[in-house]
Amino acid sequence: MLKGLKPKPTGATIPRLMGLDWRRLAAYFVAGLAIVALAVLVARAFPRQAKVTARSRPVSRKSVDKAVARVGPQRRPTLSERFAAQRCRYPPERLTFIALKAERRLEVWAPGADGQMRLVAEYPILAASGRAGPKLREGDRQVPEGVYRIVLLNPRSSYHLSMKLDYPNKFDRAMARREGRANLGGDIFIHGRNVSIGCLAMGDPAIEELFRLVKETGRERAQVIIAPADFRRRGASLAPPPGAPRWTAELYDRLRAELARYPR
Repeated sequence: MLKGLKPKPTGATIPRLMGLDWRRLAAYFVAGLAIVALAVLVARAFPRQAKVTARSRPVSRKSVDKAVARVGPQRRPTLSERFAAQRCRYPPERLTFIALKAERRLEVWAPGADGQMRLVAEYPILAASGRAGPKLREGDRQVPEGVYRIVLLNPRSSYHLSMKLDYPNKFDRAMARREGRANLGGDIFIHGRNVSIGCLAMGDPAIEELFRLVKETGRERAQVIIAPADFRRRGASLAPPPGAPRWTAELYDRLRAELARYPR
């Protein structure tokens, strides 16, 4: 054998080397399938909200009208009957949703013939992450607390249908400036399905009714009050939860005053 030249592999050596390579490839392939399967399971358990921001394609009135037309025929009779039972005009001239975290309940209020606000309907909140206390930053998984407006109807939501709130509102931003906080988060929705992180999940039948109601009333005439508990209830505590900012007491006083306008 000439010096410096390596012998060619024998017939027994080639299958052994090739077998080793194929075993590694098979292991990598199985590991890849496992990662993909895990990603699919996570995506199904916590689907993303189909967000519509200033940088993405805006929601057209036509797409909202199509969504309402698609779910409307089987939903409007139920709503109109509920409003008629309370002697409220449908659609109402204004509208208030009250979301109560502890009770896991969303109330629908509208003015009656005498101008007084009346309780028209109640829906269970199927999912809402976090605990009592305001939302302070992105990623804290908290549902915000305060008085909000509906700024967007999203018919292309991954959660069936959704309505975006104007969190952070003026009060939220003012408290953040006072404390030097940034990254308050956003994209808070009332939506369908039964899972949520930082939003209010109402289930598909309920969001269809609520979505149509807001569309026909006009989102600019709808407000949403989110409170940690029903402060109208006798003996309800206004004490902020442990670890909440000091200004939470001021927020809860405001929420108590707002809820007092809607006596049960």
